[in-house]
Parts: sequence; structure tokens; C-alpha cells
Amino acid sequence: MIHERLNYPQHSPDVFKKLGEATFAIKKGPLEKKLVALVEVRASQINGCAFCLDMHIKEARLAGERELRLHHVAAWRESHLFDERERAALQWTEALTELPTAGISDEQFAMMKRLFSDAEISDLTFVIMLINAWNRAGIAFKTVPGSADKAYGLDKANLE
Repeated sequence: MIHERLNYPQHSPDVFKKLGEATFAIKKGPLEKKLVALVEVRASQINGCAFCLDMHIKEARLAGERELRLHHVAAWRESHLFDERERAALQWTEALTELPTAGISDEQFAMMKRLFSDAEISDLTFVIMLINAWNRAGIAFKTVPGSADKAYGLDKANLE
């Protein structure tokens, strides 16, 4: 059983609140809810954050995402279930989460420019930045998966 190391929202309430405000602001933006959920799931898989993975799978299901697609996120390159835009967003997520030493290639950025507006690229980048920040806190402090379900209405996903 996982035991939380530290209740970081209690010890850094102002920063927690601001990070939450940024997260809610970006989620109210024009990016499709399902796309945002896929990105959050993929980053959380890469980082190994059980709390965030649990949360974002539940959010995705509540947003109407299909269960099979969620199972395929880890293998999106081999899956036929994602469209070109989703594939680009997942590739962008991996690049920004793992940050190659050579940086982001011009070719990769050109692909993003072809499929997304400048505002969408910016918003998507902020989604990835934010989920990586949350992942790092969740991992550092061993936030217990499912512990915030009731507070965020995720218990309605009926996933156990």
C-alpha cells in the first residue's frame, strides 16, 4: 500500500492554488477535452505517476473517451485508433516530457504548425508543462491514487 510522504498542498498552499488555477485555465481553453486527457495520460505514463495516471484516465472516461483508446495510449505509434492530430500531440508530449539533449527539431515543430494553430501549440505546451509539474509532485510525495476522487468528482467515473 502506498503511503503519502507529505501533504504538499498543505505545506505550499499558495503555490498549489496557483498551479491549480493554471491547470483549470488551460482546461477551459479551446483544446479538445479528449486531446488534453490523452496528453495528460501519456505524460503520466512516461513519468510513472500513479496518482495522475489514475486521475486523468478517470477524467478521460468522464469526457467520453473510449476505454480501448486509453489502453492504446502507451502504444499509440502502433495503434490505428488515433488520428494525425492526436498522434502529433502525443509525439509533442513525449518530446517535451523527455526533452532530447538536441532539443525539439525543426521538423517536429513544423509538423505541429501544420496541424495546430499557434495558440493551440502554446496551450498544448502549457498542458504538457503543467502535467509534468503535477507528475513530479505526485511522485516525490507519493500522492495516493484515487485519494482526490471525491473532491474532483472522479468517483462518478465508476472505475475501481
